[in-house]
Amino acid sequence: MRRSLLTGLRRVLRSRWAVRLAVAVLLGQMAVAMVTTAVRQTPTIDEPVYVGAAVVQWREHSLRHNPEHPPLGKLLIGAGAAFAGPRLEPPLPADQGLLGRRLLYESGNDPWRLMLCARLPVIALTLLFGLVVFAFAGELTGPAGGSVALALYAFSPDVIAHGSLATLDVPAAGFLLTSVWLAWRARRRPGLYLPLAGAALGAAVATRMNALAALPVLAALAALSVRHARPGARARALAGAGVVALVALAVVWGAYLTVDPRLRWAPVRVPDVRGLRGVLVGLLPLPEPFRDGMRLQFALENRPWKGFLFGRLYTGSLWYYLPAALLVKTPLGMLALWTAGAVSLTAVRRLRPAAPYLLAPAAVLLAAAMWGSRDFGTRYAVFLPMFLAVAAAGVPALRRRWAPAAAAALALFVAVSSARAYPFYLPYSNEAFGGPAATRLRLHDSNVDWGQDLGRLAERLRERWPGQRVWLVYKGSGVPSYYGILAADPRRVPADRVRGLLVVSDSAAAKARGRLAELLGSSRAVEDVGHSITVYRR
Repeated sequence: MRRSLLTGLRRVLRSRWAVRLAVAVLLGQMAVAMVTTAVRQTPTIDEPVYVGAAVVQWREHSLRHNPEHPPLGKLLIGAGAAFAGPRLEPPLPADQGLLGRRLLYESGNDPWRLMLCARLPVIALTLLFGLVVFAFAGELTGPAGGSVALALYAFSPDVIAHGSLATLDVPAAGFLLTSVWLAWRARRRPGLYLPLAGAALGAAVATRMNALAALPVLAALAALSVRHARPGARARALAGAGVVALVALAVVWGAYLTVDPRLRWAPVRVPDVRGLRGVLVGLLPLPEPFRDGMRLQFALENRPWKGFLFGRLYTGSLWYYLPAALLVKTPLGMLALWTAGAVSLTAVRRLRPAAPYLLAPAAVLLAAAMWGSRDFGTRYAVFLPMFLAVAAAGVPALRRRWAPAAAAALALFVAVSSARAYPFYLPYSNEAFGGPAATRLRLHDSNVDWGQDLGRLAERLRERWPGQRVWLVYKGSGVPSYYGILAADPRRVPADRVRGLLVVSDSAAAKARGRLAELLGSSRAVEDVGHSITVYRR
């Protein structure tokens, strides 16, 4: 009886309709989570810059705004923003922050509608990358492994949070995963899949410059795929690596030429990068605006940024920041499946060939992210929930009776943990660290408070404290007065004059010193808005 039930269950799991239904349900809930989150969130810190630059790219074919990031991701964001019919009258401010503010709040546009339209292309791409995760994992281990991988991806709080914003992190990471998947498929048909892998890699580099660190890894994987398809063909293996690199570079050039076919570029205050980095940047066979953008990125890396980790405020960066932040912000079941999946790739003989394709790019990208000087959030490692979700597909393939059931139970644990955080995915932390309400005690910036809850704050003030005196320290790009929040800065008056409601973004509270720290110490917390803003009574 028991055996017949198990046999029947396996047949159901292997049937095409059941697999298709599982994919539809998983991606459907992810789409609902992202869209409903995007509708409610006000602009985060980076979004107005990207949206403003995107509108200028489409309208004026100009690369002058936000040159520190390549144009492809912003072209996609701008294509969505175009459906809102944005108005933006010249003359345009040179400062990219002021440009975004003018577009959203000073040109007669509806910022809610404009931001939703700008976010929709990123949401659509995030869902498409879910199909890549499922296809890649399914090719390695079959439908059961593909379903586990897609469940981890579709319920990842980081992927949902940043996949619902008009930013560049998820698109770049997804293009990289797609490139690796196509390089894996090139083991059978290199002539077809290697150029496609190069195109996907180029799309990643044309979206975010840090994806450039993956180019040598993808070239090596391309050579490995050719060697597998045609053993002993060393020259062809090198040619395969060259094809991936050349196609990737061509896509980057194409993205810049799409914006401005004449590549008119008049940079302002591009820093002079000396030493080995300066030499390497100068040698890159890429457009001048890309190379100048890299120089701007290096200058940003040299700034003395403030970090916050487990209650400690510091200047500079900590090499272990990202691993520690990932430990806090990744669901516990996901951490277990990531670890078991990485082990299975090396322990199961038939999965071993896939280990370099999944683990090597993830390791190189993580090392590059840890080397950076900005400890601002796990969004810099958002590729991990993609690559390691595919790796986790190896757990059901382990030759242990308990493995499929354990993988399903852990995936269910992830789903419950993620669903409980709805709709506050940005400040998510797992149960071991107190959940989303406690994230502010350990992390800051895009881990918890990125300016996304200004609209929710306005609603809460209208509902609970109409007519009250409000003092506000807000960390974000939104304009409080647009949402009906009339407030003053408490740091500009004597402490004894600050009476009523003191509203402080949690990132500002984490870095509070001097006057603000004194005010917080003598105030009583009365309300938590979106787990990113705290209302105090004075």
